[in-house]
Amino acid sequence: MLKRLYIKNFTLIDELDIDFYQGFSVITGETGAGKSIILGAIGLLLGQRADSKVIKDKCVIEAHFDISRYGMETFFTENDIEYDPTDCIIRRELTSAGKSRAFINDTPVQLVLLKELGEQLIDIHSQHQNLLLNKQDFQLSVVDIIADNAKPLTQYQQTYSNYLSVSKELESLREAIDNNRQNQDFLQFQYEELTNANLVEDEQEELEQKSDTMSHAEEIKSALYEADNALSADETGIVSALRTARTALSGIQWVFPDASELAQRLESSYIELKDISEEISNQLERVDFDPAELDAINNRLDRLYDLEKKYHVENVSELIAKREELKSQLNNIENSDEALAALQQRLSNLQTQAKKEADILTKRRQKAAQQIEKEMQSRLVPLGMPNVRFSIQITEDTLGRTGQDKVAFLFSANTSTPLQPVSQVASGGEIARVMLSLKAMISGAVKLPTIIFDEIDTGVSGKIAEKMAEIMQEMGRHERQVISITHLPQIAALGTTH
Repeated sequence: MLKRLYIKNFTLIDELDIDFYQGFSVITGETGAGKSIILGAIGLLLGQRADSKVIKDKCVIEAHFDISRYGMETFFTENDIEYDPTDCIIRRELTSAGKSRAFINDTPVQLVLLKELGEQLIDIHSQHQNLLLNKQDFQLSVVDIIADNAKPLTQYQQTYSNYLSVSKELESLREAIDNNRQNQDFLQFQYEELTNANLVEDEQEELEQKSDTMSHAEEIKSALYEADNALSADETGIVSALRTARTALSGIQWVFPDASELAQRLESSYIELKDISEEISNQLERVDFDPAELDAINNRLDRLYDLEKKYHVENVSELIAKREELKSQLNNIENSDEALAALQQRLSNLQTQAKKEADILTKRRQKAAQQIEKEMQSRLVPLGMPNVRFSIQITEDTLGRTGQDKVAFLFSANTSTPLQPVSQVASGGEIARVMLSLKAMISGAVKLPTIIFDEIDTGVSGKIAEKMAEIMQEMGRHERQVISITHLPQIAALGTTH
């Protein structure tokens, strides 16, 4: 229940603080007095978009609610917001620059969360909402509310969503299979080409190294020969000279102790250089130039380079990956019939399940429709329509987001006029009475804490207006707060609070 509304710097309002009470309240005032401004402020609390032109400096709109009788603790727990059942505060702050902040119990929240809570606290019925009677989805939602279809509808929508997802998957698979089969010969040719190439990891790097070595064999042999000669020539080689120096120092160790360490260091150098000399000598024997082998290596490299260019890759590893990809595609083509059949069966199962769940919705809606027809008849007769007929037509349609049903509200104000869609034959006053009756019925099912009617009495007067006031008064007695903005004294007179 709305207990208090505070508005600051919103259009014509500098500051306004209003207390609200339980039961049936009325707000009256001449055109331009600011009734709609209050509604507009409440609309912002419900997440509506703000027009910066109507914001003066910093605008604050705050509402206090008593929600102790509505079992809403789960919402606060799930969103990590402090729960105060006797004083739930929702607030929105806006600036003329277009900035907006939202709070629930002083906790900053996203606007979508403020809207989610607000829609559970207040329902505003304005004049333009009478146009909802033109819309098939509104009529269907009324039937679903009375049928208490929230859970079965959610279950159906999950199944239907899965059905659509698998349907798209099946379509994509069929398209892929068609494309692959058209390209199967080409894919097979590519796979065989890469398979016959006998690709080996790291082969290219090894061949490139061999090619470089063989292409410069003469330079390599000459350098190795020169180094070998410098190290191991019999008379002028470094190794021979080190051996001579080491022997000379070793011969004087007994009279010149310092020579011992020097001799050891020369021994180490001698061993290392002798080893290097032998390695160079071995390399010199191994380096050889074979034109036929070099041609074979370069031909193999040219083959690899051509394949890499053809398949737009950088190395042999990527060529191998491409070969495996082609193999996978060819396997998928071979196994496509099985995959297609499995997906078709899955889609068929989901369609059967969706149809079964849609049938359950249909039966619940048909039962609810009978209840609505009976209740609307009893509500509309006292509102000055003694010969009224109200019927709900449910026809089967293709499976869709809400099931398989099309719903139409049919109406006739007298016995001589055939039943037709309510929006086509009802006058403004009749539509107002139909909508009030629907809202009264829906409010009993949904149990919204606060319902605001903005001039729902348009097009009625006299005794009919008084009857409409009695309906709103009755709604306010059942743990609900009903607020009516009105120009009619018959309605204002029955308000518990004015």
